[in-house]
Amino acid sequence: MPVATAAQDSLLQKSQELPGKYFQQITEKSRKYERLVEKRTEKALERMMRQEQKLQAKLMKVDSLAAKNIFTNSLDSMRGLQSRLKSKTQVITGALNGQAGSYLDSLSGTLGFLKDAKGLLGKAGDAKAKLGKSMDQVAALKSKLQQAEQVRNYIRERRNLLKSELGKYTGMTKDLQKINKEAYYYAQQLKEYQTVFKDRKKAEAKAMELLQKLPAYKDFMARNTQIARLFNLTAGGGANVEQQLEGLQTRAQVEQLIQERVGGGGPNASQAIRQQMEAARSQMDELKKNFPDLDNAAEMPDFKPNEMKTKSFLSRLEFGSNVQFQRSNQFFPTTGDFAGQVGYKFSKNGIAGLGASYKLGMGTGFNNIRFSHQGMGIRSFADYKLKGTFFVNGGFEFNYNPNFNNPNQYTNAQYWTRSALLGIAKKYKINNKLKGNMTLLYDFLHNSQVPRTDPVKFRVGYNL
Repeated sequence: MPVATAAQDSLLQKSQELPGKYFQQITEKSRKYERLVEKRTEKALERMMRQEQKLQAKLMKVDSLAAKNIFTNSLDSMRGLQSRLKSKTQVITGALNGQAGSYLDSLSGTLGFLKDAKGLLGKAGDAKAKLGKSMDQVAALKSKLQQAEQVRNYIRERRNLLKSELGKYTGMTKDLQKINKEAYYYAQQLKEYQTVFKDRKKAEAKAMELLQKLPAYKDFMARNTQIARLFNLTAGGGANVEQQLEGLQTRAQVEQLIQERVGGGGPNASQAIRQQMEAARSQMDELKKNFPDLDNAAEMPDFKPNEMKTKSFLSRLEFGSNVQFQRSNQFFPTTGDFAGQVGYKFSKNGIAGLGASYKLGMGTGFNNIRFSHQGMGIRSFADYKLKGTFFVNGGFEFNYNPNFNNPNQYTNAQYWTRSALLGIAKKYKINNKLKGNMTLLYDFLHNSQVPRTDPVKFRVGYNL
């Protein structure tokens, strides 16, 4: 069935076509996602095998028959999963679940539409080849994700079985907790990859903006997405859709059915059901608040998870800068310390890092403004959330004062001075990408500095 329409032709007359980098971005990010999933899945299986081998060795000393029955087949199964994971054979047996599944469904539908579309691919002779390469890569990614889902389900079921079988033996608790952690973090890592994969870059966003203007594209997606196949909406439209949905219960029908079922309980039955539903909803909201990433009750951890553990190294870095001013005295002019820093988030509430600063002299007053080089410094810092937007902040610093080059200028003058700082910081949101902060610090080594500096430091800055 041709998918080109008058709307499509009118767009093409305006020289609008898909960006040249569209297929390249789809192929590259699909390949990267596939490699990440495969690598993390292999790592999860290897860790599970090591943990089970340790448990098997421990159990052999207590009950050799049980150790053989519990672990022998499991280790063979995991080796089989490893072998299939490395296989290039693509066997897609069903729909993918979750947000990545819906995005992949849409992406596959878009590529399928473009396969039969005319004019949207531009005049480049290799456009069809790029499209075919993208479709093959997306298909390979789907296969890899389904393999990962099988591994995820196997690890989850295996964890539950080991917990029930080995719970009666002493000395197994620590090893079982390691398996539970591996199952939890593996699932969360896959979700983290999904978030990165769904991020549309410039070329893809521009392509979708163009396609959304085409009625033919909307019609194609309405008939060929997973939800359409689920309800058999793959042929025809309009009245046919209404006929194919016939028999499905509406919300009003469901509510009426519930009312009939609980009506036998008297006039207060509906109110009792409503109260129970409200109580259940409040409990679910509390669980979602504590574990926002969980989509399955079986994934509920029995430990306090570190939310940053599944983040990549680069995504855990936080860049920022700050400035502080110091009034003039008999040794220094008015100075401004301008600093840049990079921090590493070791937990959701804590960050530690390093920085460097430059001390700029600005004269002794408004009637004597003169810029001069007054030194530089290196810093270490850490802060941790106290409550709300308040954080405890501290660090250790070295500052170099190059102007003390004449020993007679000041007795016992130091080229390098040290600061041990501790205080409180207030953080606030400027926009979606920028956060501001104000920090008040006390220098516990100010008395040992020659010449002495102000014990209290106030800094204003921002973080990306």
